[in-house]
Amino acid sequence: MSVEVIVGAQWGDEGKGKIVDMLAEQADIVARYQGGANAGHTVCIGEKEYVLHLIPSGIFHPHITCVIGNGVVIDPVALMDEIRQLRAAGISVQGRLLISHNAHLIMPYHKLLDSIREQSGERIGTTGRGIGPAYIDKATRTGIRIVDLLNRDELARKLKTNIEENNRLLSAMYGETQLDVDAIIAEYQTFDRQIDEFITDTSLFLHQALKQGKRIIAEGAQGALLDVDHGTYPFVTSSNPTSGGACTGLGIPPTAVDTVTGIVKAYSTRVGYGPFPTELADATGERLRSIGHEYGATTGRPRRCGWLDAVALRYSVMINGIQSVAITKIDVLDSLDEIRVCIGYEHGGRRLKTFPTDVASLEQITPVYETFQGWKTPLSSVTSIQHLPAATRRYLEAIAHLTGTTIRFVSVGPRRDQTILIS
Repeated sequence: MSVEVIVGAQWGDEGKGKIVDMLAEQADIVARYQGGANAGHTVCIGEKEYVLHLIPSGIFHPHITCVIGNGVVIDPVALMDEIRQLRAAGISVQGRLLISHNAHLIMPYHKLLDSIREQSGERIGTTGRGIGPAYIDKATRTGIRIVDLLNRDELARKLKTNIEENNRLLSAMYGETQLDVDAIIAEYQTFDRQIDEFITDTSLFLHQALKQGKRIIAEGAQGALLDVDHGTYPFVTSSNPTSGGACTGLGIPPTAVDTVTGIVKAYSTRVGYGPFPTELADATGERLRSIGHEYGATTGRPRRCGWLDAVALRYSVMINGIQSVAITKIDVLDSLDEIRVCIGYEHGGRRLKTFPTDVASLEQITPVYETFQGWKTPLSSVTSIQHLPAATRRYLEAIAHLTGTTIRFVSVGPRRDQTILIS
């Protein structure tokens, strides 16, 4: 068996798309295991940039089969848009894209409720794409799965019940115009015909692939610190981006996983609300945002920027079982005179030994920093570890030491060829 799980080790936006695309060259299957179209995985091939939201980042390699697992919630509109964009770019998905028949669907009322709740309650910073409400319906056993599309009468019955219930909620609590039941039923029956060629039992497909000795990359969305169980709750996503989510989100056993690789940005970013201990609300933070083009691939929202947080990373390494890491966007730090890394937290006059996931504690901690000399040299054309400046190597060595991992790759730019293999 050979499954490598790729997880974001921070708050998402670490550059997973590039690393998965690169690793896919030596794999057979890339399988996405959780999240929805709130994810944005960017892949640069030459001068062309592609942004994927649902389809796995291995799609750009013709030999790769891409799987969207049962743990993903699928927006039909976003999925069909993505398929059309890939086809328009000359990238075939026929026979190469498989979608789990057990994946849940995002409905129009999910998007509407997501947007309304974000505006009317305590703001979490959701993308408004209906992800959370879809997972709520999944947990309350009222969700619509792709397998439900196969029986049109049963689909119509379930949709009618759900839409009428949500119409009462939208009307009574929020004063919203009611949704058209018949129009939505017709829309999803059309969607059924469009995606029928892609639907299969993906868990069975993956098990058969494992028996055949195929190499599988399990691709997560978002980051470990946004995990609904292990992240900075309630400022988290609605699923499990941590490595354990790969098993439930794909229907594969834990014994199939032999490698967990964490993707780590050379500094920290966070989108939306929630605690961010090393955030830089100053010129340096703005400089990182500007040089790093730190704007959401899905929403375009500016990302909050800060120094690398080794305390949070150690926690992420622990809960994911990360063995090695890929450091991305280190070139963004090229022009800085000095670079800081948070090596500890102080709270109430004492040094914390662990990462606190409760918001109240995280909002009150004081970061303890270690300062490193900047290298003041462009890294974008460096192709080997030996040619990195000594200051860069010291920074990388410190990250490895502080997190207890080995560094496998260092990305010095967005293109495939701007990646240094370390180990």
